[in-house]
Amino acid sequence: MKPTRVVDHRADRAWADNAVRLIEADARRSADTHLLRVQLPKWSRWVDDDGRDVGVDLYLKDESTHPTGSLKHRLARSLFLYAICNGWVREGTTVIEASSGSTAVSEAYFADLIGVPFIAVMTSSTSPSKTALIERQGGRCHFVEHAGDVYAEALRLERELGGHFIDQFTMAERATDWRGNNNIAESIFAQMSDEDHPIPTWIVVGAGTGGTSATLGRYLRYRRHPTWLAVVDPENSVFLPAYDTADGSLTSEAGSRIEGIGRPRVEPSFVSQVIDRMIGVPDDASIATARMVGDRLGRRIGGSTGTNLWGALQIVAEMVAARRSGSVVTLLCDSGDRYANTYFDDDWIAAQGFDLSAATAVLHEFFATGDWTAATD
Repeated sequence: MKPTRVVDHRADRAWADNAVRLIEADARRSADTHLLRVQLPKWSRWVDDDGRDVGVDLYLKDESTHPTGSLKHRLARSLFLYAICNGWVREGTTVIEASSGSTAVSEAYFADLIGVPFIAVMTSSTSPSKTALIERQGGRCHFVEHAGDVYAEALRLERELGGHFIDQFTMAERATDWRGNNNIAESIFAQMSDEDHPIPTWIVVGAGTGGTSATLGRYLRYRRHPTWLAVVDPENSVFLPAYDTADGSLTSEAGSRIEGIGRPRVEPSFVSQVIDRMIGVPDDASIATARMVGDRLGRRIGGSTGTNLWGALQIVAEMVAARRSGSVVTLLCDSGDRYANTYFDDDWIAAQGFDLSAATAVLHEFFATGDWTAATD
């Protein structure tokens, strides 16, 4: 009889156990992000038929307070835990991502935390300020000439290095435990529990990978909350037209100019069936909202937060007009300080051909009267 062949990988578990411990400890140290109540004008409140003071409240979930400064910190944490617990990332595994944005910054942070190499694949036109953020977290930037080559190059590096392509656009919707476990949906509802309207009427988010909207939409159904989910979409993104036509094959030649959201293709993590409404937001409206609401908050907020708020303010106006009291929650995705040379630079705005005047006028009218009709005229 031939001897029994045994292949034993139990030693790998010790490294994986420690890696998970490090990530979980980091989550406990950073605790949760703040939920900010946005002060709306007096027109947002009224007396109902029973003589009660009621109205509409608006909240911002401030994801900029994560250690890496953006909503993508949650995604990166989930992606790393998913990869480690699947056995895809082990001691010494090089982790590879196709990104030059906030996700890559956050992934570099977690790679450094557990002691594995990290490579972000991006185009050679990526700004030095972006690459510096990734390198500051211990990551390495790998360049290709054409945007269409980024994914293929990430896969090539995975094969060549025996690494793991963590692939945010495919894995985002499955890496997060949407039933709970301190995901963003559970956090919002826990923080809202003592507010006047603890169950939000609407939650408004943008879509980059689609992972956040998938998590929220699934959680709302799982917990049977009577909360609607609205997803806002910038120009040049195909998420909204795909939602409208149910055609997941749609693509766009141009890319989104609102960093972090909008895609030229329907990503695998975009689960349209859990979305109740989609709202298209012009880019000048996203930027004008980021500037004006940032001034009202006393801090800069990013362009994607401007997109979120344009959609949220529209819904607030709709609720006030219908005299339906309730609450609306949206996300502050990252700090506007990252965009000092773009969205907050008047010369850059002019060079891009943006005209913020019409959107700014809509916002002035909204904050003065609560009316939103100028945006649809």
